[in-house]
This record gives sequence, C-alpha cells and structure tokens, in this order.
Amino acid sequence: MKVLKFGGTSVGSAERIKDVANIIIPQGKNVIVLSAMSGVTNMLIEICSYIRNNEAILAEQAITILSQKYIETIRNLFSEDNNRQAAAVKAMEESNKRIRSYIGNRFRNEDEKIVLAQGELMSTMLMHLYLHSLGVNSALLSALDFMRKSYNGEPDKEYITKHTNDILFRNSKADIYITQGFICRDCLGKIDNLERGGSDYTASLIGAAIKADEIQIWTDIDGLHNNDPRFVENTSPVRQLSFDEASELAYFGAKILHPTCILPAKQHNIPVKLLNTMQPSASGTLIGDIPDLPATIKAVAAKDNIKVISVKSDRLLLSYGFLHRVFEIFKDHTTAIDMISTSEVSVSVAIDNGKELDNIIKDLKKCGSVSVDEDMSIVCIVGNLHWNKCGLEAVVLKALEEIPVRMISYGGSNCNISIVIKACDKVKALNLLSKNLFYN
Repeated sequence: MKVLKFGGTSVGSAERIKDVANIIIPQGKNVIVLSAMSGVTNMLIEICSYIRNNEAILAEQAITILSQKYIETIRNLFSEDNNRQAAAVKAMEESNKRIRSYIGNRFRNEDEKIVLAQGELMSTMLMHLYLHSLGVNSALLSALDFMRKSYNGEPDKEYITKHTNDILFRNSKADIYITQGFICRDCLGKIDNLERGGSDYTASLIGAAIKADEIQIWTDIDGLHNNDPRFVENTSPVRQLSFDEASELAYFGAKILHPTCILPAKQHNIPVKLLNTMQPSASGTLIGDIPDLPATIKAVAAKDNIKVISVKSDRLLLSYGFLHRVFEIFKDHTTAIDMISTSEVSVSVAIDNGKELDNIIKDLKKCGSVSVDEDMSIVCIVGNLHWNKCGLEAVVLKALEEIPVRMISYGGSNCNISIVIKACDKVKALNLLSKNLFYN
C-alpha cells in the first residue's frame, strides 16, 4: 500500500479534483492525504483575525467569499448529480455554522485551530463524494481519529501506528482511503495541527505507521529542482536524492518538501517520490537510500530572514566553558541554531527565528561583546560532498568569488556546504552557482 499526498494547488478547483481522481483511481487501494484547497487556509486565518478583533461584519463577508469558492467548486464537480451536490452544500453549511459560532464570543487559540481544520475537512469531503459519484467505494477517514501529538508536542508515533492500522482494518472493504493532512489532536484530545507543511508530515507519519511501499508527494512542480525556479531560469529536476540530501534542501529553503517529512520515511526506509499533478507522467524526484555515488553537487537552496550573532569572549585565551554558556542561552530561549563558526574565544551563529533576539543579546552580553548582522540569507549547496572527495568546496567558493561571504559551514554534514551572505546578494549568488555548477 502507498500513501499519496496532494497539496492545496492539486485540489484547488473542481478541475484539479477531477485530475487527482484520475491519478489515484488507477493506482488502486492506497491512502490519500489531502491539504485544504489552495487559498482556503489563508482565508480561514483571515477570518480568525476578524473574529479575534471582534470585526463581525468583516468576518461574515470573508465567510461569504469562502462559501462562494466552495459553491463554484461543488457546482462544477456535481453538475448533473443533485443528491451529491446537496450533500456537499450541507457539509459546507455545517462547517460555516461552526465558524460563525465563534463570532462575538471569546476566541481562544484552540478555537482558531478548530476553524483552521475546516479547510482539510471540506477538501476531503468533496473528494470523497466525487469518488462515490464515479462508483469508487472510498472511505473518508478522519485524521482526528488517529493523528495525535504527545505531551512534548511531537507526534505520538505509537498511538498513530495503532490507531491508523485499526481504522484501516475496520474499513478494509474500501477501494481507496481518503484522509486529511495537517490536522490532528493534542495530548488532551483537543483539535490541533502539525503547522505549515503539516500535510507532508501527515503522509510520512501514515507511511511509517503502515510500513507503506512508497510515499508520493504531489504538487504543482515536477520534482525538486536543482535551484530555485522563482529566481533562476532553466532549472531542472533532480532525479534522485538521498534522504540526507533531501532533508538538507528542505530545511534550507526548498519549498516543495517540508523538512519534517523526511525523518519518518528515512527511519523505515520508505521511498519518497515528488511528483507533478499537472504533469503526472513526469519522472519527478525519487528520495531514498541510494548508494554512494561519485562526488557531485546536485542542488542549491536558500533560506531567508537569517540573523548572524557574534560573541567574543572577554578572555583572550583558554576560555573554558565559553561555548557551553553561549549555547545554553539559545537553549533557554528555545531558539534553534542553523549554522555555527567558532574559534577559541569567539563564536558566530546563524538563526532564522528572531522572536527572542533582544533577550538573547541581553544574556549573551554577560559572556562577552556581541554584534548582530541582520538581513542575511543562508545558501545551501547539496550533493555527495564527503570531505575526502576533493575539489567541490573549491568549485563552490570560486563560483561565489564576487559575493561577500559572512560565514561558511563545511564538514558537519557529508552532503552540505552552507554559506551565509547578505540577503540582497542571494539572487545573484543562486544564479552564479547555477551557471558554474550545473551549466558550465
């Protein structure tokens, strides 16, 4: 059995839903994970903002716009099927009724999560009804019945494995299983979510739970490209990546794949395919446990909103415990470090979460002098880059000889060279890397 996940663009209209049906039906009995229709989650976030600010008229207007989007989709999906059209409209009205129930009342964080869940609940309902209209015996499974977080906020994998397999067994006569990405319950049973990109994570967690043969991530691009197509022309899909290579690219900015998706698949050695809903015959990208290949650079990604914090110890030599004290401060402020560059008496770190920046700086000043560079980007170069494969780091630096480099990280991973530059130099750097690494 496989797990197929389709993102918001893939189910963004009636025509797209029909296209997805044409993809999943021939593949047989699999688990299908759907995001909310494209634009819906943002609309729901907007509605939540209006409710929280007691802007009832604006909330009602936004709900009306959302309803119009659904009505258009429903009419195009079931133009000649009045019964299913009525069932879909009823589901939409019940969803809107639940959203409206919060208008004028105290709006809590847990209420917002219930509102946000409505997008996935509606997209899966529409797909389920459409498959039934084609004579497919699909089973609509609620992710809220098996997707759960533990007390530390991470997925409760033991719970997920047991309840996923139980619900599949109870619905064993179905031709296809349909369920929601993104949404889950917390450790107390309240509706929660896996945050942005969570549908990828849902698919990977289900894949691990059922020991799937394959996880397919369907989006609107034909695989993971060797550079960012938003900024670089003539990029091309990377046909094969290791789990580690894909994880590095996802973490450092490749938008097609969420970083959390890789680990459950890697732990169970389940291949992951990145495929294009608009071009289903395209090869896409295969991520898996691939053999050690000759030294090669496969792809480049970039991560924005980086801050570089430098700390220099007041002691010039033998500053025992200096690094320990610095890293404890980041731990105390629950801020992850993306890159590190050190000497005996100084350290520079790159972070992308500036929420606690002022407090971090205040505490770091107890360790020494502190400086901060903001508006930076991390450019990540990924491939088979083990240190004993000579020359690749030199090629990268040669390509960027026109770009001022703030930090370099090489050797912490066998598949990643990371470089911090000014954000204003990012596009130029990406294009220089493509020109020198891929198209020379």
